[in-house]
Amino acid sequence: MQRQLGRIAALLNSQGIDIDEIGEVTQVKPTTRATLRETSLIQFSPKWENGPEWPVIKQGPVVRIPVSKVQKRQSKWAQCFIFPDIQIGYFTTLTGQLEPIHDERAIDVALRICTDVNPDLVVLVGDNLDLAELGKYVVTPAYQRTTQATIDRATLLGAQLRKAAPNAKIIWLAGNHEERLPKYLLMNASASFGLKRGNLPNSWPVMSVPFLCRLDEVDIEYRPGYPAAHCWITPELRVIHGDKVASGGSTAHKYLSSEKVSVIYGHIHRREWAERTRDDFDGPRTVMAASPGCLCRVDGAIPSVKGGIDLDGRPLKRTEDWQQGIAVIPYDPESGKFVYEQVAITDGFAMYRGKEYEASAGTNHLA
Repeated sequence: MQRQLGRIAALLNSQGIDIDEIGEVTQVKPTTRATLRETSLIQFSPKWENGPEWPVIKQGPVVRIPVSKVQKRQSKWAQCFIFPDIQIGYFTTLTGQLEPIHDERAIDVALRICTDVNPDLVVLVGDNLDLAELGKYVVTPAYQRTTQATIDRATLLGAQLRKAAPNAKIIWLAGNHEERLPKYLLMNASASFGLKRGNLPNSWPVMSVPFLCRLDEVDIEYRPGYPAAHCWITPELRVIHGDKVASGGSTAHKYLSSEKVSVIYGHIHRREWAERTRDDFDGPRTVMAASPGCLCRVDGAIPSVKGGIDLDGRPLKRTEDWQQGIAVIPYDPESGKFVYEQVAITDGFAMYRGKEYEASAGTNHLA
């Protein structure tokens, strides 16, 4: 029997048949006047005749879930709305018109989204006024005598903010551009620094952003003192204007290397978002650093180190590495949990929570 099996194996091998593929040899019958050493008739079944040895992949089980009758639970989370660098300001065109260096379309879209969100807290990260006339850099005549128009537009912005968020606490953080006003007074008219209206020792100085823009009249809290001014949204998240700048979108990582809690910052006019997770006493802890972008123009209208002017002192078109946007932050006042929602604004358009927002018809860059 062993010799016969060996001859069968040799015969199969000579025909190029792998013995491992044979399930069962059903019959071995020598042909007429032949032995197993010669041609034989072998009948066998393949190994795969009855299917594979492993389970076949098939559909999952039929699952029928009854329709839930539980009503959607109303969230107890509050909403925070972040307005980044607006840079309100103007320059005079050749025809004598005031052209904004802030973006009226982006502001309009941001206010529309804010109205729909109906936030509990609104934070302006600072640099809401440009105040080019009061800076340390050389200012061309086109940007001169525009401070009053800047103050007037910022005053209107305060009223627009209160209308968009009628029940919110609104906080305006001072940025480095708001600080240009007190610094200018100290350098050029120190005797007028800190002057207040008669018999009102607790009021704002008359030459200050909150007084000039009538922020108290629309119940907007102004927090001076760049770069120290800040606002806590939760014990794990605070808002600052910021004093760090790095190229290539790496400013967020500078904050992650120095901040112990999550931080939202402005100043750089770029949309950035980075996170890091580290071991802590209570387990893993994730810290976030994010910049919502800006609401100013990004086409070279704002005086900057990379901008240029023509021989009349007016800005030339130039694409800045800046991006417009805002942020909405749902947060739980009790647990401190929060969710950061970045909203991009491009050419007067944004999409947020499935709804399209577009600047009002007629909104342009001429005042």
